[in-house]
Amino acid sequence: MMHHHRRRRVPFARAAAAVGAILLAVVLPAGPAAAHDSTTSAYAEIERLGSEVTVELELEYDLLMKSAWLYAEAYEATDPAEQLRQLTGNADAVDEYVTERFAVDADDSRCLLERGDAPDLRQRNDRAFAVLSYVAECRGGEPGTLAVSSALFPDIEGFVHDTETLVSWDLDGARGSGMLDAGAPTIELDATAPQFGAFFVLGAEHLLLGLDHVLFLVALLLGARSIRGVVLNARMFTVAHSVTFLLAGMGLVNVPAAIVEPVIALSIVAAAAAALSRRETAARWRPPVVFAFGLLHGLGFASALGIDEGWSWELLSSLIAFNLGIEAVQLVLIAIAFPLLVLLRRTAAAGPAILIAAVLVGAAGLFWFVERVIAGVSAMA
Repeated sequence: MMHHHRRRRVPFARAAAAVGAILLAVVLPAGPAAAHDSTTSAYAEIERLGSEVTVELELEYDLLMKSAWLYAEAYEATDPAEQLRQLTGNADAVDEYVTERFAVDADDSRCLLERGDAPDLRQRNDRAFAVLSYVAECRGGEPGTLAVSSALFPDIEGFVHDTETLVSWDLDGARGSGMLDAGAPTIELDATAPQFGAFFVLGAEHLLLGLDHVLFLVALLLGARSIRGVVLNARMFTVAHSVTFLLAGMGLVNVPAAIVEPVIALSIVAAAAAALSRRETAARWRPPVVFAFGLLHGLGFASALGIDEGWSWELLSSLIAFNLGIEAVQLVLIAIAFPLLVLLRRTAAAGPAILIAAVLVGAAGLFWFVERVIAGVSAMA
């Protein structure tokens, strides 16, 4: 009897080990689940029209208020009206923090940033961002070559790490875009050649750190029965998210994050449930369903880039580089996970392992769905 009992337990032990191997191989490269909470992006838009240079910055509200060393009542505020009141009332402290860490130079001479329009708020990915406007007073009248530098939210402050500042500019009609980080804190705006490599890395990082996107891919792999199925589903997902990503990134499509983010979470639940189905109808309907959900994931990718200008070749190049970074990481994850799944399906532990993995992935998606719905309702209240 004891021997029989031990034999019944072996498949489940193997299943647990197999699940751990698959999830560790795929999810560990994506970093911790709290990656979105430990990093941030800043957004800067520079415009020059003749002799006038204006700067608009978007900085995560609570992080800005913490970094400016304001009281808890300022950075803990969640009501938009209260946040705007705190932002306006503490404008001097906020300006001091920002102007010490963000600079505009004209012909190698530092410009003085004077406060412009009143501060405002904007929602990005269900987070409040402070919108700060400045007028750059540069020496010598009409500015020549412009450069911007950013040391906003450095690692040394201890609140976040690896801050990236996405910069877009319009210099008398000449547009461009680039990215600043600790390794490259300055960019010359007249150099309109896009930073292809920087946006490629940014796209790769976004997929790696976006655990919801990673788990959606895991669920697709769990449901795949052959390499042909993997390629087909990956192709559907790639085409779909590329279409909406490019359209949304150029400002042609705009769907609120309060809608997109919960549905992305729901797509994880649906993909996990589909992975457990062995019916032929499920296999037949999987590619179009993956395509539909891929359209939503593309909107989620676009919101991370934060560029919503009109058409320009510089913008298109940045979007393509960002998207290629996403695709490169997606292919790497598939190359790691699918061989493990092939080996797993040849063992007796395959059924329990896939069941456990699908349940865990689906539970994570369901949790995120409820969390994001509640956050969206709270934001509208």
